[in-house]
Amino acid sequence: MSITANELAARRCSHQTDALDEAAIQSHLAALPDWKVDGGKLARSFGFKDYYQTLAFVNAIAWVIHAEDHHPDLAVSYNRCGVKFDTHSVNSGKGGLSINDFICAAKVDAVFAQRAAS
Repeated sequence: MSITANELAARRCSHQTDALDEAAIQSHLAALPDWKVDGGKLARSFGFKDYYQTLAFVNAIAWVIHAEDHHPDLAVSYNRCGVKFDTHSVNSGKGGLSINDFICAAKVDAVFAQRAAS
């Protein structure tokens, strides 16, 4: 059964020790078509008009991801923000992707969509 981006965004993160298998990763990627797996991390780049809009987005997602206690790597430049999620606690501490990465990616997408709509 496939999951939607809205269903992912409605979920909450919880402690994870098991990485998702490739089939689950591909299923979740189908719900988040702008994201990709890059170097074992779930990644997306967001574009903006200027530095102010970029920082406003970073501040908005910081609030959301802090509430989930699942923090991504961010690469911030003048008009772009790269976001990469992975879960350090899976695979016996070796890292990988868990459901938390997809939950937070969906929440970040929702923030971006809300910003774009206003």
